[in-house]
Amino acid sequence: MTRNRAAHFAAAYALFRMAADYADHWGQSDFDAQCKGATDDAPVTYKHENTGEETTVGTKGGRAACTRHVINYTATQGLVLVAGSRLLGIRLNPAAVAGALALSGLTHYAADRRVPNGLLHRLAKASGKERFYKLADHGMNGAYCLDQSWHHSFETFAAALVALGSSAR
Repeated sequence: MTRNRAAHFAAAYALFRMAADYADHWGQSDFDAQCKGATDDAPVTYKHENTGEETTVGTKGGRAACTRHVINYTATQGLVLVAGSRLLGIRLNPAAVAGALALSGLTHYAADRRVPNGLLHRLAKASGKERFYKLADHGMNGAYCLDQSWHHSFETFAAALVALGSSAR
């Protein structure tokens, strides 16, 4: 059983990570990527690529953009996890999968909302990483690197939840 759990954890993590990488980059709309951190105090003006039309987004639109992205992200992870597990002969526990997807989705929203002085920025300040968070030079973007580290960490916990509830077919 321990060997199966370790293999199931590795499979779940690989499936979560692949799905997350796709959904966070290729699957996310440009509008949602640009506007998900908008607030009324720090609005985002989005210029539509094809029409040149501009849309200004505040708090309500920023929350909606982030929610759309997280729904797509979490659904992609769920589909990939279920399909991949079936192909690999891993029986998933629905409650464990639901918990894992909730953990991944909620923590993704918390990090991606990225409002001024948001969660990741406050964590970076508290841990002495604010300068790295603000780094945007030499091909680096500190906020993005910390964002991805956050996602990878919670995907690892989510994969562990899935593995704990899994069994061989």
